[in-house]
Amino acid sequence: MTLRLTDEERHALRERAALDGVSMQEAARRAVREFVARRDHQDRVGAAAEYVMHRHAEALRRLGE
Repeated sequence: MTLRLTDEERHALRERAALDGVSMQEAARRAVREFVARRDHQDRVGAAAEYVMHRHAEALRRLGE
């Protein structure tokens, strides 16, 4: 895989990696892992909310009255 960055993105990544004491590659890999974990969490929370709304629709409707 090749990751193409703008000059600004490359500069920001280089600076952040240096501040964290890691390589640019490691900083990018961490960012990917964090992105995937955050989106997975959002998906799980969304699915749980959908389940609760469906499962308890009548109670939620009554609470809204």
